[in-house]
Amino acid sequence: MNSCILMAQIIQDPELRYTADTQTPIAQMLVQFPGQRAEDPPTTLKVVGWGNFAHEIKEQYSVGDRVVIEGRLSMNTIERPEGFKEKRAELTASRIYKLGADTSFEPHVSTSATTDEAPAPTSSTRSNVNVVPMRTPKRAAPVSDTSQVERNYGYPATDESDFEPATVPTSVPGNLESQKDLDDIPF
Repeated sequence: MNSCILMAQIIQDPELRYTADTQTPIAQMLVQFPGQRAEDPPTTLKVVGWGNFAHEIKEQYSVGDRVVIEGRLSMNTIERPEGFKEKRAELTASRIYKLGADTSFEPHVSTSATTDEAPAPTSSTRSNVNVVPMRTPKRAAPVSDTSQVERNYGYPATDESDFEPATVPTSVPGNLESQKDLDDIPF
């Protein structure tokens, strides 16, 4: 499934146009987001929306708005007049959320050690077969004989008999070659 969530700033007002054959509305705009590292220049990406969503984009968003965009990322190949082909990324938006003016692209680091409210747990509908669960202890009994411990790591020593093996799915493919990312997107 191709799904992308991007936080960006609109740098070109949405432009509304229509397809020639069915007169389907299309809104397109340019957004910009910071590079991977501080010294990297910002990246610009074309965002499009179709149908009634195109009208909504045109009416509700403008240059300078900070937004979170959900959609599909695609690569378009364009034949250039100079005789070479150019690939351009395009995000087809399915949802857009406007952020407040105080929203920053920098990661937020909390200065307090404790919080009153714990974040809500998230659930994943897709399981990753490459992740093997850790073994869990059979019992939580303190270790009484610590004479054989060579180093003190700040936790009690346990022996292998205190653990039971974790169940591992049998459908994990053995060939690592089949798990390579074969995507042709250059970034």
